[in-house]
Amino acid sequence: MKLEKLMKERNADLINAWFTSLIETYPANTSAFLKNQKDPFANPVGNAFRQGFKVIIDQIVEGIDHQSAVSALDPIVRIRAVQGFLPSQAVSFVFSIKKIIRQIFSKEIRENHLEDELTTIEMRIDELSLIAFNIYMECREKVFQLKANEVRDRTFKALRRAGLVCDLEQVESDLTEHN
Repeated sequence: MKLEKLMKERNADLINAWFTSLIETYPANTSAFLKNQKDPFANPVGNAFRQGFKVIIDQIVEGIDHQSAVSALDPIVRIRAVQGFLPSQAVSFVFSIKKIIRQIFSKEIRENHLEDELTTIEMRIDELSLIAFNIYMECREKVFQLKANEVRDRTFKALRRAGLVCDLEQVESDLTEHN
């Protein structure tokens, strides 16, 4: 039996184990809320994780389609990028699926000599982790840019209120009057 087929058959088990692994990275009260609140409107973060995991598992099983992988990973990584996790912590959830696959299918891998298939699956997971890291960096760059723009705008407004900044048109008209 092929590992991909086993993963498709036990898709729900993989998603649930992966989701549990991810929410354990949060404080206990947050983790409990993410796990127990099933309403997607009351718990959009938990819903984003579950929906993304469904697509990502398909990507792992069927092969990586870059655009689909980005679409599935983006909401998850975007959430984690603004939650104060270190970069390694923010994307570590991608690597955790390797351990979960080995735990769930250890007997089948051993008995059916599926080590080569496992290697292929793990290479796809590595590719997904690189995509996740790129998304994380894009998000952090955007956050940094927003903060820099906010500081610049705040400084400019403070200088303008203090009368230390004037409009360029006013300066040009003053210069032409003196010439």
